[in-house]
Amino acid sequence: MDNKLSKKKIRQLKGVVVSDKMMETAVIKVERLKLHPKYKKYYRVSKKFKAHNKGNQFHTGDEVIIEETRPLSKEKRWKIKCLA
Repeated sequence: MDNKLSKKKIRQLKGVVVSDKMMETAVIKVERLKLHPKYKKYYRVSKKFKAHNKGNQFHTGDEVIIEETRPLSKEKRWKIKCLA
């Protein structure tokens, strides 16, 4: 058997900053395509995530990559990694 510890893969998502009005927090809108089971047509589904914006360096309209992290507050479980 292999004695190496397996490293957990960190989830990453790509989205657009919708709001940066909160202190060190940004709202990121992530869009994805979903296939309708009956009609076999793709449609867009979007979801908003609150992410940690250290130093308020990312602003509205920036395309960013966010990654999952430990809970930072009641609703923040993501942090902004970099510009996409």
